[in-house]
Amino acid sequence: MMPKGIFILDAEAYEKIYGKALRDEAAKLIDIYAQPQTPESVKENPSILRDAEVILTGWGGPVMDEEFLAAAPNLKAVFYGAGTIKNVVTDAFWKRGIIITSAYAANAVPVAEFTLSQILFCLKRGWHHALAIKRDGKYPPRTPVPGAYGSTVGIISLGMIGRIVCRLLQPFDLKIIAYDSFATPDTASELNVELVGLDDVFARADVVSLHAPWLKETEGMITGEHFSAMKPNASFINTARGAIVREDEMIEVLRARADLTVVLDVTFPEPPEEGSPLYTLDNVILTPHIAGSMDGECRRMGDYAVAELQRWLAGEPLRWQITREKADIMA
Repeated sequence: MMPKGIFILDAEAYEKIYGKALRDEAAKLIDIYAQPQTPESVKENPSILRDAEVILTGWGGPVMDEEFLAAAPNLKAVFYGAGTIKNVVTDAFWKRGIIITSAYAANAVPVAEFTLSQILFCLKRGWHHALAIKRDGKYPPRTPVPGAYGSTVGIISLGMIGRIVCRLLQPFDLKIIAYDSFATPDTASELNVELVGLDDVFARADVVSLHAPWLKETEGMITGEHFSAMKPNASFINTARGAIVREDEMIEVLRARADLTVVLDVTFPEPPEEGSPLYTLDNVILTPHIAGSMDGECRRMGDYAVAELQRWLAGEPLRWQITREKADIMA
């Protein structure tokens, strides 16, 4: 007899993450015994969880606290078709010993692709030139650009996204340096990177790209001194989380150093407060948190979730299972 399963997540996310083909595939693997639910519908009718052995979820998924879990006594596994699980798991969930997997590796792919595009563009000082033309109504005078030959790219954190970025950079004639306090020499050798201190990343790199998780230990890790130490005409890219950067200190340096460029896909708060200098500084590029999975890209996350469901049912090792210990150091 097939295990009984149910989809619980935001209605829009359900359509984006689990398209018809994936829903049909899931229905071949488990008994989808109810219509897709949202956290709100489950709160109104918690008895619908009684038979659930498997939950497929994602953005807008339910907070699996004591009340939720009491209504789901048969729950064995959760397959999360998105990135961070921090908004859905609780102490009660971990105590129950329920298996949970995440599609964080799938969500890492578009972030890394976005990062690659910005690294290469920043090495040409593309934003600097484009914004100067728009502002002044004429072509700016020639200024030095690092270019993508012989320049240095600095990566902060060699987690899933940072590692993919390093691999995407391999075909280019660049030197890659990286800061990650957990990285081993074997990891550095595999990725063909030089491990250095955080200060060295900013002092040596032509482009610095931030990929650290937002943890208590990383809040405010990037300071104004780091930006002050950057090379002339260098760039900084943040696709991680805004709270990792001391933005007020960064702004002060950017006001004094028009040669620097920062590309911020994330800020803190997000979006920036009304009147923030981030909206008006000539050397700041804001994008509205678009690096991660969007629209059709979301289907990759659903594919990862259903593939994990297949492995679980077959008794095979799971590729993307998250333990409590792993969750504590992830974004």
